Amino acid sequence: MISRSTKTLKNPIFFRLTHSTFIKNPSFSTLPSSSSSDIPKRLHHKDWLAPNEVLQVFTSLRDPNSVRTALDHYSKRKDYKPNEALYTLVVNKLAQARLFDAIDNVMARIKSESKCRLSDNFFRTVIKAYGNVGGLINKAIETLYDMPNYGCWPSVKTFNFVLHLLVSTKMFDVVHEVYLEAPKLGIEIDACCLNILMKGLCEYGKLDAALKVLDEFPKQRCIPNALTFSTLMHGLCVNEKVDEAFGMLKRMENEGIDPDTITFNILIAGLRKQGRFEEGIKLLEEMRGKGCDPNAGSYQEVLYCFLDAQRFVEAKEFMSWMIPKGVGPSFVSYKALIHGLCKENLVQDVDWVLKQMIRQGFLPKMGMWRQILKSMFSEKSSHCCISYEEIVDN
Repeated sequence: MISRSTKTLKNPIFFRLTHSTFIKNPSFSTLPSSSSSDIPKRLHHKDWLAPNEVLQVFTSLRDPNSVRTALDHYSKRKDYKPNEALYTLVVNKLAQARLFDAIDNVMARIKSESKCRLSDNFFRTVIKAYGNVGGLINKAIETLYDMPNYGCWPSVKTFNFVLHLLVSTKMFDVVHEVYLEAPKLGIEIDACCLNILMKGLCEYGKLDAALKVLDEFPKQRCIPNALTFSTLMHGLCVNEKVDEAFGMLKRMENEGIDPDTITFNILIAGLRKQGRFEEGIKLLEEMRGKGCDPNAGSYQEVLYCFLDAQRFVEAKEFMSWMIPKGVGPSFVSYKALIHGLCKENLVQDVDWVLKQMIRQGFLPKMGMWRQILKSMFSEKSSHCCISYEEIVDN
């Protein structure tokens, strides 16, 4: 087990985080000075307040600006005994009002007072407030690093949340730096952590580095899972390395890891992107043969394969097979199929598709109606003059 040092963590990362870190550029509000009118009447009473009564008082506050004023007044009472539930309520109220400077003040109060022990869940709430609500990624990282100074060490769940936050905000150059801080925070790396790191590298376009992460699993005493391989396969398919993705499929099966629906959907989409439509269609059957049930995404990708291959009659038949299973084709699928059938002057098939489209709640726009009418009244399908691009744009 990694020993946990109680020394303050030094974080050189913050010296180079600039205004680009502020994803949403929130405006900071300065709270007004305390006034007696902002303080709930129950906090003026001399009667002893139980913790649940204090929570009721703060829950009833409608104006977020009065939260800190009330907290200041409560701290002067003899029965002042804050707990995690109260601090969580205060942070959430301030975050909803985007009063992040006030959250800074509350965190400073907590550190200076040391009135109660706070759990990892509380700090994850604060990190979410800074990162998800405020877009203040640097504050989220700083809170993670500062947790030991509050007497609480982060869990791997909280650590992974910060890593995922960095990947989702495309701060790929920072992900690895935070990852390297794991030993100082006493974090034991798990499969989820490595999967997030791998996803970040794939999205950053560093496939070779992402593939090397796979070798880290045994070193960290972790076992890769279906998500691990699906992440790599997606990165390979996006970069048109579909054959390498299928090689990854064989590797995961050799290691006794069963591919899931997402794995197959990624491969079907990859084949479609390369124009290998027949292989994509056949993969749906192989998927069933391996005991993996297709989902709506699976059927939609195969339908796109038929449409991209301009096999419109088969696409219509596949669509008629999808719908009774409760899988609704996308609006783009309907538009592309109607365009193809009109082009081939298959008016009766167009009528069926149009009815299904309307039943599903999609309304054809003017461009599609023009296409259908042209097909109905034209002697030859080649006379149709509305382009596929025009239909999609409409």
